[in-house]
This record gives sequence, C-alpha cells and structure tokens, in this order.
Amino acid sequence: MKDQEIVDLYWERSEAAIQETSEKYGRFCHTISYHILHNKEDAEECVNDTWYNAWKSMPPKRPNRLSAYLGKITRNLSINRFKTYSAQKRGFGQTTLVLSELADCIPAAGGVEETMEERVLVDAIEMFLYGLTEQKRNIFIRRYWYLASVKEIAGIYSMSESRLTSMLFRMRQKLKEHLEQEGIVL
Repeated sequence: MKDQEIVDLYWERSEAAIQETSEKYGRFCHTISYHILHNKEDAEECVNDTWYNAWKSMPPKRPNRLSAYLGKITRNLSINRFKTYSAQKRGFGQTTLVLSELADCIPAAGGVEETMEERVLVDAIEMFLYGLTEQKRNIFIRRYWYLASVKEIAGIYSMSESRLTSMLFRMRQKLKEHLEQEGIVL
C-alpha cells in the first residue's frame, strides 16, 4: 500500500491504518528503537507507542514522507525512554557514546533563544550533509540519526572499524567548522 493511502486511512480514522503501517514500517521503526535501547521488548513498546502517536497526530497532520514521520516519532520516543533508563544504568552505552561524539559539534538545547535558532541549525546541518558524498552522508546518518554501531556500519560498507572511526571523526570536525562558519556558536 502506498504511503498516501495509509495516511488517508488515518484521516478516515480506519483501524486498518495501524495494521498497514505496522506491516510496511514495523521493522524499520523497530530497528531505529533497538539501536537506541538495545532491548527487544522496550523497542517493541516504543514501536507500539509510535503507532499510537501517529493515530493521535493524523489528522491534523498529513506527513509528506510517512517513513520519516514515523522514524522521527520512534526515535524521539526511544531517546526519551533511554534518558529514563540511563539513570538506571541501562542502554549498553551505545546511545551515550553516539550523543557524546556529537556534543562538541552541536550546541546543547535549552533556552528560548536556542529554540528559535533551531531552524537555522537544522538548515546548516542539512547544507553540510548535502555537501558530503552520498556514502559519507549515509554513514553519518546511520551513525548519528539511527545510532548504528561502528561495527555494523563498517560491515555494511566493507571497511575497517578504525577507518570508519577516523572518517566519522573527520566528518564531525568538518561539521564543527561548517557550523562555526555559519555563525552558530558552540
């Protein structure tokens, strides 16, 4: 079923929307959540919460890219759950590691002023990503959006973990330089 048809089912308030969404995007959302939480049951709960949040938000929202919309909901729910667990020493350290890698490049969110400047930051990051080769952009997104492990990404791209780690380090340095050139204070 096409994404637009699935969104139409949400707008019609048809329960078939949940079933179709689960069939088409269940594995995708579960992978996102599992990379963050490293726990099958917790990932399944976040995916179910994703379907619930999608149901609550459509209408009034009508996403153009359903995969991105659902992925964002899943990622946010999973990160929120991770934050709760991190106080209990859960999560296997991968999420903390990935987020700490970006800490030197991305300013921390917090104040009203930063919230208003968030769009500028998003635009600057998008500009940076589109300046990368397709492979580097995909590697960056796999690591810092989907929170995939270095080992997993290295396997996908048939490269050593040390080469990938160096590549990620250089990309973070270039991102930092790019943000500074755009006037974004770190």
